[in-house]
Amino acid sequence: MSELFEILQQEWAVRALMASSMVGLMCGVLGCFIVLRNMSLVGDALSHAILPGVVFAYMIVGYSALGFFTGAVLAGLVTAVGITWIQHNVRTKNDAAVGIVFTAMFSIGVMGISWISKNAGVHLDLKDFLFGNVLGVADTDLYLTGIITLYVLLSIAVFYRYLFVTTFQPVIAETMGISVKLIHYFLMLLLSFAVVASLQTVGVILVVAMLITPASTALLLSDKLRWVIVLAGIIGLLSAIVGLLLAIIFETTPGPAMAVTATFFYLIAVFFAPNRGLLFQYFHRKRLGHKIKLEDLLKQAFRLQGKGELTLPKLEERLGIKGIRLQNLINSLRKKGLWQKGQIALSPQGMKQGNRMVRAHRLWETYLVNQIGLSAEQIHEEAEKYEHLLSDEMLDEVDQVLGFPTIDPHGSPIPGKYGIPSFPLSRMEVLQKARIAQQQINEHITAQLWQFGLLPDTAFSINEKNDQHIHIQLGDKSVELPTELARKINVVIEN
Repeated sequence: MSELFEILQQEWAVRALMASSMVGLMCGVLGCFIVLRNMSLVGDALSHAILPGVVFAYMIVGYSALGFFTGAVLAGLVTAVGITWIQHNVRTKNDAAVGIVFTAMFSIGVMGISWISKNAGVHLDLKDFLFGNVLGVADTDLYLTGIITLYVLLSIAVFYRYLFVTTFQPVIAETMGISVKLIHYFLMLLLSFAVVASLQTVGVILVVAMLITPASTALLLSDKLRWVIVLAGIIGLLSAIVGLLLAIIFETTPGPAMAVTATFFYLIAVFFAPNRGLLFQYFHRKRLGHKIKLEDLLKQAFRLQGKGELTLPKLEERLGIKGIRLQNLINSLRKKGLWQKGQIALSPQGMKQGNRMVRAHRLWETYLVNQIGLSAEQIHEEAEKYEHLLSDEMLDEVDQVLGFPTIDPHGSPIPGKYGIPSFPLSRMEVLQKARIAQQQINEHITAQLWQFGLLPDTAFSINEKNDQHIHIQLGDKSVELPTELARKINVVIEN
């Protein structure tokens, strides 16, 4: 470690560290928009295509940082215009247009370097342009990199809203009077600047790694663009610094070490990122699988308990789960208050949840037949899958779209929402006829009906209804019911 500190105190190491830090920060931030716009291949193309600009600049003004910058930017703009022109005017695939232009430009650059390197006194090494030479950063390179970094970061901050809307909603951007094409070319210009600034640090080959990998890592960690930009900048900065330190320690090439470090951070995010990481997804699938097994148990127990046939052997037969595994599932339901202690029976809350699962299954089967057009033989497995994913709001919407059906495609009754009648009296129209259902949602409602003289199977019709009361006709007798009570009375409509 003492040797490393001694090295870092040397002037060339300080310049290398400063240049690497600026390039990592700039590429990380700019790369967010490159990745989100699916321009990763374009970024790779521009990083290669600036090579002829560097070569021609060397031929004209010699070894000059400003000359390299000017030539590379011009080559980048020529490449961007060429790619866009082919994509819009020639019947060629978009990715093919990118490949055609950048390979031609890169080849011209390689041929140019090969040609001028034959001249005496020329020290233009292709390897330095391809893979960088951060340890040879001069003061002029450092100043140029600093100016470009500042310009790119300020441009993104100032034009953030324009970049945001053209990235996610280009059609809306056009209606707002924002030129999507102009923003695209401006982003190409920034990309050209970033590639030029990265020449000495990671080279034209590996600059695409610093543009894409930190941004891709940040997108795994957050779904808010502002945080993605901040995280990508930090990851790019760390990748550059750590990569340079590792290159010094292990005496290897700095550019590839930075790219490998960025990839290492990406792999950490791949496995451990919240919500999107593989480890998180593994445990999520485990929890979801356990939840589905519990809900299947609730559904079958509800059906069996309704028939008075709820026993462990019956559950084992229905679920295909035996012994300790079934007992563990029952214990889980008992802890949640859905299974009665010391009994083979669902608790009232368990009955409510079981009712919901059966309702979800049969409503979805009905939807698949009535709205999608599937046959009754095709729907069971589909319903088994989606019954676990439907929220209460979605179930109520499906119920309403279907017209509140009472029978599923297999002829089985569709339970009403637990605590809500299958067909409440409040849903009836004026002059519509019905009778009081045998089964009400609870004994309290049944007792109230007795007080109004409404016994099971009593026939009646609606005379008048408003927000507060519903008037029903029982033969020669008229009864006024509160609307709130009418919502809880289960009725059977007579055709």
